[in-house]
Amino acid sequence: MLRILGKASSINVRKVLWTCAELQIPFEREDWGSGFRSTQTAEFLALNPCAMVPVIQDGDFTLWESNTIIRYLAARYDGAQLYPVEPMARARVDQWIDWQASELNRSWSYPLMSLVRQSPDYQDSAALANGIEQWSQNMAILDRQLASTGAYVSGNEFSLADIPIGLSVNRWFETPLEHPHLPAVSAYYDRLNQREGYRLYGRNGTP
Repeated sequence: MLRILGKASSINVRKVLWTCAELQIPFEREDWGSGFRSTQTAEFLALNPCAMVPVIQDGDFTLWESNTIIRYLAARYDGAQLYPVEPMARARVDQWIDWQASELNRSWSYPLMSLVRQSPDYQDSAALANGIEQWSQNMAILDRQLASTGAYVSGNEFSLADIPIGLSVNRWFETPLEHPHLPAVSAYYDRLNQREGYRLYGRNGTP
């Protein structure tokens, strides 16, 4: 059985849990990370030298990096409906997965630390305003893409890209800031809430 190391509240762990739900992959999860077993132990560092969750073990195979993990699971467990084999269709999925990691994820870092985690090191008002502006700009990009497809991030059908993006949309709506009107994003959020995997793992790790 697939072994998943990481706490269920982690957005990156939830990518893996949601993917398993979509593909009906049985798994056992262990709590690792802040507030649970330390990822700085020799035992964990032997699995992931970066000391980050999630890590999976699929038999004798160990893997870390959440986006790599979900791609592996889709390829390993007959997930072509989520991660197409055809190169152009797969590239469209990959570009949005990578955009989430490189652009969207980076833009929310300051607002998240300031407004949600309320870290005293992230209370500069100018830096917060700049972070919110960048985050809003990226969400506007997503809104235009969703308006174009009329459904999901990479096209008419739900794909692997909707897992990291969908979790990001949840983070956007759950962060206490003034949200610009993004009708396609709002409709997308409602659409995702119809999926069992999202109801289980997409909303801050709670049903």
